[in-house]
Amino acid sequence: MQTSRFAPLLPALAVLGSVTSLAIGTSYAKHLFPLIGAQGTSALRVGFSALFLLLLWRPWRWHTSRVDGVAILRYGLALGVMNLLFYMALRTIPFGIAVAIEFIGPLAVAMFSSRRPIDFLWVGCALAGLLLLLPLSGGPALDVAGVLYALGAAACWALYIVFGKRAGHLHAGHSVSLGVAVAALVVVPVGVAHAGTALLQPSILLAGLLVAVVSSAIPMSLEMMALKRLPKETFGILISMEPAVAALWALLLLHEQLSGLQWLAIGCTVLASVGSAATARRRPPPAAAVVT
Repeated sequence: MQTSRFAPLLPALAVLGSVTSLAIGTSYAKHLFPLIGAQGTSALRVGFSALFLLLLWRPWRWHTSRVDGVAILRYGLALGVMNLLFYMALRTIPFGIAVAIEFIGPLAVAMFSSRRPIDFLWVGCALAGLLLLLPLSGGPALDVAGVLYALGAAACWALYIVFGKRAGHLHAGHSVSLGVAVAALVVVPVGVAHAGTALLQPSILLAGLLVAVVSSAIPMSLEMMALKRLPKETFGILISMEPAVAALWALLLLHEQLSGLQWLAIGCTVLASVGSAATARRRPPPAAAVVT
């Protein structure tokens, strides 16, 4: 049957769909910046995402110990600050470049957990990509504040992974819904303080809901489906396409033109991420799956 022939491709298409949906949603979100700022846009995205996940998973059904509560609190704080800093970076640097810089966070976590010689090759690729984005390379200058915000988001992404693993024994719906709720408690007050009553305009609320669905709810749902059907290494390779996909959609939807050096820098980041995932040391399956 035709269905069975293409069935193995579905998880890979789900990852591609997740990355594409995230890129489209974030590109659309940038159009809200002139109206409510990056802070207000981030508040709507995270706030609506938290409401959606709380209603979907109803985490109050599960018992949360004090230790797990602390882990979820740290996980949520890292997630909230990461989202806010990333949107702040998008104000002044291209989307694809911001994603490439942010990817340094999970790459650093992967590299520090392994000291094999092959990993130094991927470290070199990631560093080469970062250096190509700096003015020293002779390419177009990037806004310093935007780069610093993106680096801050990268650090928060690394912490998000570390703290997420500490809560990895919990059901994904339990930890993720509570974690995003904590993130909303961080981001929403900042957005309200910046944008004020502009956030309550019906058209703005509708746009914020659309951003939350396209850049959070759909990608997370597709990723959870793919994670159940793909080896961790394969999932890591596919998700590594995100910087390149982001740059392509930003070119199409935001008309963000990148130089040849900047495309090369994104390519180095993608290569480092793909290589790290492809050569990751295979370990025996843990007692409980970890979804971050």
